Amino acid sequence: MKIRIKGNSIRYRLTKSDVKNLEREGHLDEKTVFPNGAIFYYCLHHHNAIDTMEADFSDNCMTVYIPDNILAQWTGTDIVGFEHTMVLENGEKLYLLIEKDFACVDHTTEDQSDMYVNPNVVC
Repeated sequence: MKIRIKGNSIRYRLTKSDVKNLEREGHLDEKTVFPNGAIFYYCLHHHNAIDTMEADFSDNCMTVYIPDNILAQWTGTDIVGFEHTMVLENGEKLYLLIEKDFACVDHTTEDQSDMYVNPNVVC
């Protein structure tokens, strides 16, 4: 699972294994450890009492919650991803996106064996 953050936009990209694990376990949890021992956690959690994606940040953990209807539609289909814009209490907006991670079409050293086939690849 990878994240990309820019301003008030959070994007999670998941490999095939990530999607299967999310479906089976109901959550994915990753962490980044910093030199001073601080740990930043980023997580995706299934939540059955919501209708749209939601996000939270507490105890050094950024969590995006995914409702039943999205998880059920996403895991076994060709749907690439889902997005939602949360309106925050102060009126600002937080854009959330979860999507399947496609293999790069250019040259990369990253292991791409667990990524989805890129639809932009021409055979």
